[in-house]
Amino acid sequence: MTTWVLLRGLAREAGHWGEVLPMLRERVPAGDAVVALDTPGNGTLWQERSPMRVEAMVASCRARLAQQGAQPPYLLAGLSLGGMVALDWAARYAGELAGCALANSSFAGLSPFWHRLRPSAYAQALALLRPGMDLRTREHRVLLLTSNTRPVDARTEQRWIACAQAHPVSHANMLRQLVAAARHRIARLPPAVPMLLLASRADRLVSVRCSQALAAHWKLPLHLHASAGHDLAVDDPHWLLDQLLSFRAHDG
Repeated sequence: MTTWVLLRGLAREAGHWGEVLPMLRERVPAGDAVVALDTPGNGTLWQERSPMRVEAMVASCRARLAQQGAQPPYLLAGLSLGGMVALDWAARYAGELAGCALANSSFAGLSPFWHRLRPSAYAQALALLRPGMDLRTREHRVLLLTSNTRPVDARTEQRWIACAQAHPVSHANMLRQLVAAARHRIARLPPAVPMLLLASRADRLVSVRCSQALAAHWKLPLHLHASAGHDLAVDDPHWLLDQLLSFRAHDG
């Protein structure tokens, strides 16, 4: 039995996985479990203070799994900042993992800041950090920035607005998560667990060159989606699930 652990990105929560969660639960091998975790400051933990260190996010996730009685081995799947959490987890606790999948993540020391946040997205990203923005407006703009689906999927937008209303992430916590992402560094050698790297060629938020740099750094294959945006779970959940399940079948 493997416990799948899904980790979302900056100011995102388990609810932002949308259709991925029920679809994955239907397709995993018999006996496997699927858990989507929130990091402190997001989702059900929105009232907590977000750590400014990725390793503290890892500690929170591991403690919550223990509280829930979830058993290793864990197969981690992280999107964006969630990928940083997954990778730090793998580096520190490789023995409890069956694998680690990273999607559209970026890492300081490997990629310059203008690849980690594309210059064309600067104005939009900074506007999202402005205090006082209406939640509906903010979620619509986040979706426009992270998804290439046009027109914006109305069901996804309403789901995201509902998440924001139920679990409003504070401006301070957004900034603290940004600090954690900006300061995080990776090890010279890859963790001793099976790795899967996924990225979107058409990502308008984070350059695909960040994932290419990681793949080159550790001499790992990189699986690329031709047209999806930063949020693969929104733009092509079927492709994302196919990649994860193939990885599980090969390395599980």
